[in-house]
Amino acid sequence: MPSKKYIELQEFTDDELKNELSETRTQYQKLQFDNTLKGLENPLALREVRRDIARMKTELRKRELSALSEEQVANRTRIKARRKKK
Repeated sequence: MPSKKYIELQEFTDDELKNELSETRTQYQKLQFDNTLKGLENPLALREVRRDIARMKTELRKRELSALSEEQVANRTRIKARRKKK
């Protein structure tokens, strides 16, 4: 079952998602800085923000792959197959 946050991300447009990702990354950097200096009341907040960033990046990548043409998908498949041989 997908999480509530993941379902919300699917409703965002590409630009909104990119903006949200940059804001979340900034928030994560601030949390890291605060945690280093004085410690956080809830250090698990770092984990949650990191996972939110991963969810957003995953959604962006999924959209990017779904926008590929059939020719690009076939080329990508060949590249992946070639990598597996090594």
